[in-house]
Amino acid sequence: MTATAPTTTPKRRQRPTQTSRSAKNRRGVSGWTILIVLAGSALLMVFPFWLALINAFKPSAEYIADGPIGVPTELDFTAIIDFWVGVNFNQKLLNSIILSGSVALIAAALSLLSAFAIGIGRIKGRVWILAVFMLAFTIPQEALVYPLFVLSRELNLYDTLTGVTIILAVLQSAFGTYMLASVLGSFPTEVLEAARLDGASRFQILRMIVFPLTRPTLAVLVTFFFIWTWNDFFLPLVLLPSAANQTVSVSLGALSGQYTSDPTALAAASMAGILPALIFFLLFQRTLMRGVNIGAIK
Repeated sequence: MTATAPTTTPKRRQRPTQTSRSAKNRRGVSGWTILIVLAGSALLMVFPFWLALINAFKPSAEYIADGPIGVPTELDFTAIIDFWVGVNFNQKLLNSIILSGSVALIAAALSLLSAFAIGIGRIKGRVWILAVFMLAFTIPQEALVYPLFVLSRELNLYDTLTGVTIILAVLQSAFGTYMLASVLGSFPTEVLEAARLDGASRFQILRMIVFPLTRPTLAVLVTFFFIWTWNDFFLPLVLLPSAANQTVSVSLGALSGQYTSDPTALAAASMAGILPALIFFLLFQRTLMRGVNIGAIK
């Protein structure tokens, strides 16, 4: 007898059931819904910037005739020039750049040093210290303004950019310390042990190992600190009363006072205050996204 090879019948492909098709349809509908909601939210966020842009270069007569939504038929730079010259905006812009840049760099450096001691140094009471830092950056500025005012007067730092720089750098470093300490808490100990066996000091470990690896996170912190300081209004308003030391946000607040009735001037002032921070964000957007992605992967 000859053995015959068993014949195999090809399996038929199963047709997608009604439940799988309905699940795909639901996923497609939910995706479109999310996309529409995000697009609507983006339009709502962009709309105030659009209003400030078109009204900053709109003649006053055309604003009265067409309202704030109408697109100007001609560009009029009178409002923005009058604002720029009237408040000495060059000085205000320079003050804000110096203050925001100094605070961003000093706060990032303080955050790195403090987080290095807490996250890698493993000092006692690490959890409680982080809890104190977390509590510190949740305290509103209104609760701190009076003791900071008295302290700056006693140390002859009142109405100086140096005093406000020190105060804002220390306040913002609380958030940076909490963020960096969480990152450095999971730092690979094998790398640190190898560096110590090679005779590296703590400063060399910080400069040659920790700093290069945390550079993306520091870039994120510097960007956040710069924008937060640029938009800060309350502390510069209280601690920088003289016109020569005022920042951009304080000058905008003084312009939109009780007796201001020119909407085109307000729109021009808003554009002049928004554009520097927006340009800074666009320049460092790639660095910011890279730091966030690397932090998420780690």
